[in-house]
Amino acid sequence: MSQLKPDQLRKSVAVDVGGRAMIFETGWLAKQVSGSALVRYDQSAVLVTCESADPRPGIDFFPLTVEYREKTGAAGKIPGGFFKREGRPTTKEILTCRLTDRPLRPMFPEGYNDEVQIIGTVLSADKQHDPDISAINGASMAVVLAGLPFSGPIGAVRVGMRDGEVIVNPTYAERENTDLDMVVAGTKDAIVMVEAGANELSEDKIVNALELAHHVIREICAAQLKLRDMVGVKPAEFTPPEKIPADVAKACEPYYAAFKKAVKIKGKHERKDALKAAKQAAIDALLKEPGDNATPKQLKDFAARTASVKAVMSDFAHKAVRDTIVEDNVRIDGRKMNEIRPIHCEIQPFPRTHGSAIFTRGETQGYVNCTLGTAEDTQMIDGLTETREERFLLHYNFPPFSTGEVKMMRSAGRREIGHGALAERALRPMLPPESEFPYTIRITSEILESNGSSSMATVCGGSLSLFDAGVPMKKAVAGIAMGLVKEGSTIRILSDILGDEDHCGDMDFKVCGTDKGITALQMDIKIDGLSREIMETALNQAREGRLHILKVMSDALPAPRSEISPYAPRYETCRVPTDKIGMVIGPGGKNIRGLQERTNSTITIEDDGTIKIFSEEGEGAIAAKEEIMSMTEEVKEGQVFEGTISSIKEFGVFADIKPGTEGMCHVSELSDQYVDNPYDVVELGQKMKFKVINVDPVSGKIKLSAKAIIFEERGEEYVPPAPRAPRGRDGGGRGGRGGDRGGRGGPRRRD
Repeated sequence: MSQLKPDQLRKSVAVDVGGRAMIFETGWLAKQVSGSALVRYDQSAVLVTCESADPRPGIDFFPLTVEYREKTGAAGKIPGGFFKREGRPTTKEILTCRLTDRPLRPMFPEGYNDEVQIIGTVLSADKQHDPDISAINGASMAVVLAGLPFSGPIGAVRVGMRDGEVIVNPTYAERENTDLDMVVAGTKDAIVMVEAGANELSEDKIVNALELAHHVIREICAAQLKLRDMVGVKPAEFTPPEKIPADVAKACEPYYAAFKKAVKIKGKHERKDALKAAKQAAIDALLKEPGDNATPKQLKDFAARTASVKAVMSDFAHKAVRDTIVEDNVRIDGRKMNEIRPIHCEIQPFPRTHGSAIFTRGETQGYVNCTLGTAEDTQMIDGLTETREERFLLHYNFPPFSTGEVKMMRSAGRREIGHGALAERALRPMLPPESEFPYTIRITSEILESNGSSSMATVCGGSLSLFDAGVPMKKAVAGIAMGLVKEGSTIRILSDILGDEDHCGDMDFKVCGTDKGITALQMDIKIDGLSREIMETALNQAREGRLHILKVMSDALPAPRSEISPYAPRYETCRVPTDKIGMVIGPGGKNIRGLQERTNSTITIEDDGTIKIFSEEGEGAIAAKEEIMSMTEEVKEGQVFEGTISSIKEFGVFADIKPGTEGMCHVSELSDQYVDNPYDVVELGQKMKFKVINVDPVSGKIKLSAKAIIFEERGEEYVPPAPRAPRGRDGGGRGGRGGDRGGRGGPRRRD
């Protein structure tokens, strides 16, 4: 019996996305996995697989893991560095994992606890389109083909905007010059995830871009369903286990009032303690431990009843938060729906930082530090399709003490990297161009307390720390986290949400921007979808909150400081002709190393001759600049230099008249007296004054004279030696020397 060839197993569908075909293929790669999809877009290709396993005993959560790897060979590259093998995930790969996980996770049914692993691998990168969009779409396709219980498929698309026109799936080059870079994911019915950076766009333009993106998403979802039908896969039926027996639910009902009362306590820890006490009181009343003589069945029944009661108590805490907001029309901390928590801004709390601020909003507090570095402090990004230097870095840290917990301290996790990337995206549009402010900028955010919106505290504190550091920002940037609670036709949109409101609500919508427009967005929803009306209301309410926060920030520090910190490196710049770069560097880097040591500065040279000088003290940077300009300045006849004898020959001496520039003084020009041997009048390393008497226009060789200085100091006229005529036929042998040498003001010259 003959085996089918891969081409005979392959099935594919195509859909137009931004004027190019996005092709979904299956059946010929990774055939042993439950779900496998290859997504092609132009010349890029991403393979995504999905596999599941039985749930681990005792878990009560959905263990979904998403991995994404950009193999450098896909772009025809070998990894940089000593190890020529891909290592830990890059920041870009981690952010793509998050972009894939966030829209997929809500699509699985509640109570489904099977282990699910999704792995995306870039097999071909065309260096034109980011493969992250293909990875998200491929992940959805792989889950669908695996036949898991899934309310998708989902589709994803990137949209940009230039001159008000929306661009679908822009190329890397197009993304550099757009006012919007937004990734949108959703089902055929609704948008479920948004991640965006923008250049002060209005709320209306954002909503219009979302609507166009959703139109493309519907077509991508339809293509996935078409391929599913071609393969003949049907989603598995899933019936969630009955967690709560009816008798347990009825017995627990009288205790709900205690939870409703507890959630209205304003303090986070006080509220937590009250909820814990209410839960324990109910457990103590409803559960009686079996005696020592209990049978195995009685013990088993008691364990099951205990789990059910605890599950009801958890549901009560969740329900109490929502009921308070929906039925009582008040937040659990007593605020109105659009009310912002009290804000306090403290500028430069610690003296030796270049710029710093503590931003406190309610029970969320972030200490944000801005450090200015030199051009050598940039981070090298060795990406799949490019290698570049990054001069703006933002690192977000969330230590366990910020929530009063005890946990292991590890390196930054995916959540911390994602929150930092959002804050970085929000602040970046307001940074000055490198030509105006060439410093490397690093912001670190240390979350000291957290009760919701810590990433938005990072945005606000980051903006203030940049102002304090003297970075000439175009405008201040603030961020606010919006929430939503929807029960039937009742809708409550919440401004500046608490941690409990985030956990129990239906939406987490972070909006960052200036007084003019939006610079960053991040949205995740847990319900079927949002109407345009709800989206517009949330964005407009966010704008009101953002303007309020900006006013408080302005009261604390209205504008960037006019001077950078005295502890920050000073900066000077100059430009030299490209043919002078070698002179500045010197043989083996001798000149530039010596200059850096003498002036205690850091110097970088660009290929176009631009020189950047950083020094901890302003005087050092200025001195280095002056020396470079002097070094590269054209030497002219008549200039006087104090030179250092660098070499002594029989016919004369060579002297360094400035860094990288050497001239020759003939023995006849060393003194106003006859000199038989140069060693009789000079020694190596001796300093003496020279006058430039000739610069060869072709070779650039410089002739010096010490005799001219002696004559001028005595007030006597100095007559430079006549230039030598060319040797050989062109000059008529030695006859071209001009005959008598008596006009040279000294003895005969010896050749």
